[in-house]
Amino acid sequence: MDRPTALHLYETMLLTRLVEERLVKLFRQGHTMGSVYRSLGQEATACATALALGPDDVIGPMIRNLGSMLARGIQPKEVFLQYLGRTAGPSGGREHNNHFGGVARGILAPTSMLGALIPVMAGVALSFQQKKEARVAMTWIGDGGSSTGAFSEGLNFAVVQKLPLIVVGELNGFAYSTSPEKQMKGHMSERSQGAYTMVVDGNNSLEVLESSKRARRLCLDGGGPVFLVCETFRMKGHAEHDDQRYVDPDQLEIWSRKDPIAHLEAWLRGQGWLPGPEFIQNLTESVERQAEEALSVA
Repeated sequence: MDRPTALHLYETMLLTRLVEERLVKLFRQGHTMGSVYRSLGQEATACATALALGPDDVIGPMIRNLGSMLARGIQPKEVFLQYLGRTAGPSGGREHNNHFGGVARGILAPTSMLGALIPVMAGVALSFQQKKEARVAMTWIGDGGSSTGAFSEGLNFAVVQKLPLIVVGELNGFAYSTSPEKQMKGHMSERSQGAYTMVVDGNNSLEVLESSKRARRLCLDGGGPVFLVCETFRMKGHAEHDDQRYVDPDQLEIWSRKDPIAHLEAWLRGQGWLPGPEFIQNLTESVERQAEEALSVA
């Protein structure tokens, strides 16, 4: 991890959080077309994984992976235009949330159908294999979504065909209000169906990034799909309309001390890569201005 990469990762995670904070305000004011599904506390699993990819790779994010879209070049203005339902937005006001993308941009639009993107992205990876292109496909799935048939079918197909597919499993504590132990036996990693499996600290963005790079190399070397399970925690409810009353406050307190952005900032300070005490404050103000200006335009 060099300094420019680490700072870019930090800025991307920070941008993700600040954009989502503004989306929450818009939702509470009644301006958004749909609800807001935050990634608070698990920004690293979206941003660090996406930043590990090559420029020609393709992602298929889920609704809680806005950070992966920002990491791959989506602009905050596009996000706000989309949520506000503007005709100038990516989908012309016909959709909401972050359900937009573009094949030419290497982003397949997210879908609310959990697990559905696994077989779709396996198909994308199959096209790379058939054309002998050095490219990989990446998508995400929560612990609840890994209980769907589409997840099992898609990952099994990728394993059998040895496809260059990375499936990021976000073990974030709850499938809406259901904890993992109430909907699966054992650990999420046991659902790999033969894919090469790695389990990492999802709040350690450095570990997530390096593991994602390793996963990409394995795929490009013909090793087949990789199931990268990131242990993290969803610090907000399923969506903004969910008050999270089913979560033990002590659990939230424990995970708040594992914040991925704070973790990376502490690591940067330890490396001596922050030139002065005001560097983070100035960077935060710069990113906030970027988000505010984008929202104002939208």
